[in-house]
Formats: sequence, structure tokens, C-alpha cells
Amino acid sequence: MKSKEENIIATKSYDFAVRCVKLYKYLCVEKHDYTIGKQLLRCGTSIGANVKEALRGYSKADFTAKMSISLKEASETEFWLELLRDTEYITESQAESMLADCVEIIKLLMAIIKTAQNNN
Repeated sequence: MKSKEENIIATKSYDFAVRCVKLYKYLCVEKHDYTIGKQLLRCGTSIGANVKEALRGYSKADFTAKMSISLKEASETEFWLELLRDTEYITESQAESMLADCVEIIKLLMAIIKTAQNNN
């Protein structure tokens, strides 16, 4: 198994989780928002947690299932980021940076899942 440094989805999802934690802290301190921020924190960090579980899965089916959960969490994260942008809780530039990373993760996960399903 590859280490986090050698696995692009593990690295990108972990780095994205760190950004989600920092955004959550910003929303709590600067905007006094705990509800939307907590939703973002939950799903944004869940992406990487499920990727890590998938990489240590017991079977191809387990791997695919966990990666699919990561994809669902990434899609939910994309929703919350768009909502935060459109309600002006975060700036356009803050949102676009986070959204670009999120969309990249979504594309990677879709490719990983497709490849895994085709190899079954």
C-alpha cells in the first residue's frame, strides 16, 4: 500500500480536510456561525477519513464502497461551500479556491470508482 505522500487522493483529501478545519475556525470566530460551519467541517473532513478507510479495505467491494462514500461527502461539501459563497459568509475568492480543490477531489474520486468498478 502506498503511503499518504505517494497517494494523490489521500494527500489531497487530507490537505482539504485541514483547509475545512481552518475555514470552520474562521466561521466560528469571524462570523459567529456554528451551524453551517459544522456541516462543512463534518463532510469536508469525512472525505479523507473514508479515503483512508478505503485504502485499508478488506476487499475491492469495500474499497469501492468507501470511495463512493467519500464522493458523496465531497458532493455535500461542494454544496455547503456554494451556499457559504452565495450567502456571502465567505468571499468569492475564498469560495473559488476551496471549490476548485473540492471539484478536483470529486473528479479524482469519480475516476477511482470507475476504474475500481471496471476491474471487478
